[in-house]
Amino acid sequence: MAPNHSPLKDGSSAAGCFRTRCCIRFRLQRFHRIEMAASGDQAFDYGFLLRISEESSRVAALNEYLSTRSYLGGFVFSRADAEAFALLRRPPAEPLSHALRWYRHVAALLRDSCTKGKRVQPPWTPPKGTEPPKLCLYNSLTRRKEEFVPQNGNKVLWYCCGPTVYDASHMGHARSYISFDILRRILMNYFKYDVFYCMNITDIDDKIIKRARQNYLLEQYIAKKPAPAQILEDVVTAMKPFQVKLAETTDPDKKQMLQRMDTAVSEALAPLQGAVQSGAAVTHSQAEVLLEEAKDLLSDWLDSQFGSQVTDNSIFSLLPKYWEGEYHKDMEALNVLPPDVLTRVSEYVPEIVEFVKKIVDNGYGYVSNGSVYFDTVKFDASEKHSYAKLVPEAVGDQKALQEGEGDLSISADRLSEKRSQNDFALWKGSKPGEPSWESPWGKGRPGWHIECSAMAGSILGESMDIHGGGFDLRFPHHDNELAQSEAFFENDHWVRYFLHTGHLTIAGCKMSKSLKNFITIKDALAKHTARQLRLAFLMHSWKDTLDYSPNTMESAIQYERFMNEFFLNVKDILRAPTDLTGQFEKWESPEIELNQSFCDRKAAVHVALCDNIDTRTALEEMRAMVSQSNTYIANRKSAKLAPNRVLLQSIATYLTDMLKTFGSIEGTEPIGFPVGGHGQNVDLESTVLPYLKVLSDFREGVRKIAREKKVTEILQLCDAVRDDILPELGVRLEDHEGLPTVVKLVDRETLLKEREEKKKVEEEKRRKKEEAARKRQEQEMAKLAKMKIPPSEMFRLEADKYSRFDETGFPTHDSEGKEISKGQTKKLRKLYEAQEKLHKEYLEMVQNGSNS
Repeated sequence: MAPNHSPLKDGSSAAGCFRTRCCIRFRLQRFHRIEMAASGDQAFDYGFLLRISEESSRVAALNEYLSTRSYLGGFVFSRADAEAFALLRRPPAEPLSHALRWYRHVAALLRDSCTKGKRVQPPWTPPKGTEPPKLCLYNSLTRRKEEFVPQNGNKVLWYCCGPTVYDASHMGHARSYISFDILRRILMNYFKYDVFYCMNITDIDDKIIKRARQNYLLEQYIAKKPAPAQILEDVVTAMKPFQVKLAETTDPDKKQMLQRMDTAVSEALAPLQGAVQSGAAVTHSQAEVLLEEAKDLLSDWLDSQFGSQVTDNSIFSLLPKYWEGEYHKDMEALNVLPPDVLTRVSEYVPEIVEFVKKIVDNGYGYVSNGSVYFDTVKFDASEKHSYAKLVPEAVGDQKALQEGEGDLSISADRLSEKRSQNDFALWKGSKPGEPSWESPWGKGRPGWHIECSAMAGSILGESMDIHGGGFDLRFPHHDNELAQSEAFFENDHWVRYFLHTGHLTIAGCKMSKSLKNFITIKDALAKHTARQLRLAFLMHSWKDTLDYSPNTMESAIQYERFMNEFFLNVKDILRAPTDLTGQFEKWESPEIELNQSFCDRKAAVHVALCDNIDTRTALEEMRAMVSQSNTYIANRKSAKLAPNRVLLQSIATYLTDMLKTFGSIEGTEPIGFPVGGHGQNVDLESTVLPYLKVLSDFREGVRKIAREKKVTEILQLCDAVRDDILPELGVRLEDHEGLPTVVKLVDRETLLKEREEKKKVEEEKRRKKEEAARKRQEQEMAKLAKMKIPPSEMFRLEADKYSRFDETGFPTHDSEGKEISKGQTKKLRKLYEAQEKLHKEYLEMVQNGSNS
């Protein structure tokens, strides 16, 4: 049989072992002919090793034996040593020091014999190494960080609850979708998982039905062009149920919003009612103002009167279709990746019906009055199931349960259909004025929770790795999703990791229209760029509350500016001309120190991302990386030395790649933020910078001549090019004494803002300088006025303090006629003498002035 040449664990090969054993047999043959064995305690009785079959135990026993046997001092190689050596397949581990020394000694003797005196490689052992950090995610199912282990190798199945599309997307939506986009990008691009991302659009929902119906009825009302008097009458009628609703509302935010609406409508009503009482005609302009202010309460009233007559399903699809389009535009503007699969409830009604049927067949659902409900009691009683895994303490919270059922589903008749107050609707029998689809239980529509279960189950199967959503969806929505899905699949692991993003507050307050702090995504993008919003999110934990405020955004803006300046400085350094070999400078201690810090910071970023994707710490480590690089660059420039190009390029490239991973940089530029605005296809830097460099060099030469010739007008023109003309084109020139001018391409708006801030600073300096000069002048005038007063008059001017004086004008009695004490007299004497000195200076100054 041919020898096996496959590598062994210790780095040798089967062929090598084969040769070694041949050598051993050769030596054993010689042992028969030559007496080599030592006597007494040097004899090696290895027979006990033959009785031990497990190798690690055999080696441990050999080590214990050799610890009592001296085989180096006066050692004589024996046949027993060779035969014992042949029993081992690899060197003993380092802790077994006696056996390892013996093994190496015998191996060396055998090699010397086999190679006939040639030197060979010593045995090699691999390094111990360190355990790399593992990715852990905060799992809402356990309320702690858990090691992330996908169910199927590198494949990650991820479902995210999408928006209910009935109005404009706001910053609360952005909180979830930007955060999940960041997590998704990091899992894909940093940890290299194969992520399959599915998201839904809820386009059948109580809110959508009510809003669509009201919009349709109001449009129909306006289309009829009612007379002003009719509008007045209808608004007055609509005010009655509205005021009842206002009186019954207990939620402070909703009540405040309704009160504001009541005030606005009352103010618009007053002129019309006054005109009617006086017999004057109500004008169309007055009626239009009233209609605009009262449209919400009028819509409610029209819905209560005529809502049941709206039966066309298409009426309920127009509203969600429009707002879904607006949602996608917002996500694109925020640079949020589209999902791999987008599911709409309206397109999955047949799958939802089948899903509900199986839940009923499995014994966890029941039909009641044309609706189907989930039996939470029966489900929770099952040995293999548990209801409300995410928030068990919320079971029985009727407010949360009713909000989960929807505005149109909490009427007394609907609630009476359920066996338990905790049960929830899988399928709702449609009432007049609601869209409907055919089902085994009659015409109806899906319940809210069942939508996600059926759609996610259709795409991802019986179990997914990650399910994401906002924190407020945990109960009842996600707990109900879990229950009905596990009832369908008859398992207890429909979701392995539940990720919930934290709330968003506005300057410390809950976002609501009543507080007038309701901010749509379009509103936010009108003030800040998508990158700045994303950086603000990156600077906070994805699972904690994020406060959207001026301070939060200013921190993000400053971080962006800080990183951008570093990128611009590095690009300027890399543009400096050099030959090919000149790019590789010798590393001295500053470069070695910076590179070590770079390696340490990269490791820290990795640890942070493994720790529940802690982007806040990662960004801080990246900031520290830039700070140390900036210090290095400044030190090199102050010493008139060029910074190390390759090292700085490596750092800048790494930082760029990380920001691309986070979704904060689009484009293919190897370093820094894109130049030229969104959608710019031309590489602006490589196109225009050669020309700008020529202009900069020319300007620098002109400035040098102007300084030598002292031509201030030319210097002023050069400053105007730098400060006024080029910023309008998005170009910044930075003059450094004794060094070439730095040319940077920067966003025009940023440069204009910098220019305004610079002007403000200079104006403030000028104002402070003028104020200081004015104060100095006032002080000098006051001093001069005081110097003019002879000491004999200074106290006489203070008649409210003193009543009698001596012949020199020095006070002797206070204003009440009491003689001044010795202590007070001493203090006044010092003042008198100081005034004598001042007045003398004044007289000398006058005399010198008259002499001149």
